[in-house]
Amino acid sequence: MHKSFDLYFVSSNVHKYQEAKTILGSLGIDLGFLKSNLGEIQSNSLRNIAMAKARDAFSKFKRPVIIEDDGLFIDSIGGFPGPYSSYVFKTIGNRGILDLLKNSRGANFVSIITYCDKTTLQSFEGKLDGKISKTQKGKGWGYDPIFIPNNSVKTFAEMNNKNELSHRFKALKKFSRWYLHKWE
Repeated sequence: MHKSFDLYFVSSNVHKYQEAKTILGSLGIDLGFLKSNLGEIQSNSLRNIAMAKARDAFSKFKRPVIIEDDGLFIDSIGGFPGPYSSYVFKTIGNRGILDLLKNSRGANFVSIITYCDKTTLQSFEGKLDGKISKTQKGKGWGYDPIFIPNNSVKTFAEMNNKNELSHRFKALKKFSRWYLHKWE
């Protein structure tokens, strides 16, 4: 018998779900998982992409859901890949990103968590400044082996405490405050 949840994370990426479940669990929210490839609109706005994905997820499952869309924004190349991060990772990967950069390595990671139910569509943003490493370091998924948060010498992939400071953590923390207050 499957457990029923009040809130579901919808994604095709189990890594994102596992991070969200750990973070929200520590904040008092139990989170289920619905694996799905959601439609993704083409937009320069992470928020617009996340809102469209959340609407799609709710229409498929008819349950309160959250989705996450995120992007890596690199200063020296005009914020690229930004909302195109997933496509860029699939096509040129971390090696391609490292090859694009010369000296300026400033970057930030942005996460948008969007909640959707019958009557509410609400987004929460988390941003973390940092830089791109010169080489891939550590075992991790996505851009974790090349992103070093400010005030650190380690990439996300080398950290044990990523979930306590990441862009995703910041967005989920904002969401959890709103969500828990909604039910008071």
